Amino acid sequence: MTDTAPTATPPSTQVTLADGRVEIAPDAPAPGGAYANEDLLPVPVEKRTWTTYNFSALWVGMAHNTASWTLASGLIAVGMDWKQAVLTIALANVIVLVPMLLTGHAGPKYGIPFPVFARASFGIRGANLPAVVRALVACGWFGIQTWIGGEAIYFLAGKLIGNGWSDAGKVGGYPWTMWLSFAIFWALQVAIIYRGMETIRRFENWAAPFVIVGALVMLVWMSNKAGGFGPLLDQPSKLGWGGDFWKLFWPSLMGMIGFWSTLSLNIPDFTRYGKSQKAQMWGQALGLPTTMTLFAFLSVMVTSGSQAVYGEPIWNPVELAAKTDNVVGLLFALVTVLVATLSVNVAANLVSPAFDFSNIAPRKITFRTGALATCVIGVLIFPWKLYSDPQGYIFTWLGLVGGLLGTVAGILIADYWILRRAKLDLVDLYRPGGRYWYEGGWNWRAVVAFAAGGVLAIGGASFDPLIDGRPIPALSSLADYGWAVGLGTSMVLYLALMLLRGRGKTLV
Repeated sequence: MTDTAPTATPPSTQVTLADGRVEIAPDAPAPGGAYANEDLLPVPVEKRTWTTYNFSALWVGMAHNTASWTLASGLIAVGMDWKQAVLTIALANVIVLVPMLLTGHAGPKYGIPFPVFARASFGIRGANLPAVVRALVACGWFGIQTWIGGEAIYFLAGKLIGNGWSDAGKVGGYPWTMWLSFAIFWALQVAIIYRGMETIRRFENWAAPFVIVGALVMLVWMSNKAGGFGPLLDQPSKLGWGGDFWKLFWPSLMGMIGFWSTLSLNIPDFTRYGKSQKAQMWGQALGLPTTMTLFAFLSVMVTSGSQAVYGEPIWNPVELAAKTDNVVGLLFALVTVLVATLSVNVAANLVSPAFDFSNIAPRKITFRTGALATCVIGVLIFPWKLYSDPQGYIFTWLGLVGGLLGTVAGILIADYWILRRAKLDLVDLYRPGGRYWYEGGWNWRAVVAFAAGGVLAIGGASFDPLIDGRPIPALSSLADYGWAVGLGTSMVLYLALMLLRGRGKTLV
C-alpha cells in the first residue's frame, strides 16, 4: 500500500441518530486497512452503555487514590495550611474540567478513542506524536502508582510477618521484599487489564465507595490521635497570604492541573462508551471537582493531624498508616490504599496508553499488547525516584507534564470545536488519502503548534532534580504558568496556520 492509495475497503457511510450520536452505517463495511483494528474502531451505539453513575464512579475511583492524597498533603509539606491547599486543588479541578468536557464530547458522539480523535488535527500518522507523548506520561504515572501499591503490600506484610520481612537485605537502596511487593502489585494489574473494559467498569463501581469510607476512617483515626479536630484545623501556614504564598500558589496550581491534564486529552477513551452526552457531562462534573476537593480536604486534615501528633507532616499515607499498632486498622487502611491505587492505575494509566501504543501499528499491536508495553516501560522509568520527594513530584514532574500536554489540549479543542464545529468523518479517520491525511499522513501545522507551545510552556522551567538548571533561562517567567501558556499558545498558532491553509479544507 502506498501513502496515498485508498484502502482496500470501499468508503462506508455514517449515520447520525436523533440524539446526535454517529456511527458507521449498519449495512456498510467497517473501515479496514493499516490504520484500523478492533480496538480502535468506533464503538457501536448499542455498546455505548455507560451512565452518569458509571462516569461518576470512575472519577471517584480515580480521584480517591494515594497520588491524589499526596497532592494535597504535599502542599502541606511545603508550607501551605489546609485552607490554602484545598483552595489550590479545588480551583485547579474546576479549571481542568473545562477541557475535559470539551475533548470528552467526541467520545459518545463518535465512539472513538483519543488517538483516533487526534488524527483529525495531527493527521492519521501524525496522531502518533501526541499519542506517544501521552502514553509515556501514563507509563510514568503507572510506575508511580505501582510503587505506591507495592509499598502498601510491603508495610502490610511487614506488620503480619515481622522484622524478617521489613529488615530484609537491601538491593538498590530498598529491601528485596519491597521489590517483591512491587512485582506482585505489578502482576495484579496486568491480570485485571487483560480482562477488558467491562471488568474495569465493574471494578470502579464498587471500588469508589470503598475508598471513600477508607479515607473517612483515616480522618477519624487521626483526629482521635490528635485529641479532636481542633489540632487538625489549627496548624498554621508557614507562608501567610502574602507574596510568599502567591509565589508558591501559581506553580502549585499548574501542578494540580497537570495531575489530570493527561485525562483531559484521552477522556474519549472512556466517554466513547457513554450512552449520551448528558451522561458523560454530568458524570464528569459531579465526579471530578467535587470528589477531588473532598479528598483534598480529608488529606490535608490527616496530614495536619500527623504534624500535630508526630511533630512533622507525613505526606505519604502508606507510611502514616504503618504507624498504627492496631492490626485490624492497619489491614483496613492498607487494603484501602491497594484498592484505591488499583482503581486509578488500571483506569487512568493502563487503558489509555494501551490504545495509544496500538495506534502506532494497529495491525500488529493490540490493546492488550499496548497495556503490557505500558507495564514494562513504567518500571524502566524508575518511579521510586520520581515519587521520593514532594518538591520534585509536584513542581518538576507534574509541572512539566501539565505544560507539555496543555499544548495538545489546545490543538484538539481548536480543531474540533472552532474549525470543525464538532463534525468528523468517521471513515476518513482511518483512510489514507482522505481529508485527515494532510501531507503524507502528517499535519505539520499541528506539529509546529505543539513544538512552539511546548517550548514556551516548559523551556524556562526548572528540571531539578532531573537535571540542573533551566533549558532556556529567558523563559523562566513563563514557567509558573506552563499549562495555560502551552494551551493558549498552541491553540492560537494552530488556528492561524490552519486558516492560512484555507478554511474550506478544514471542515467536514
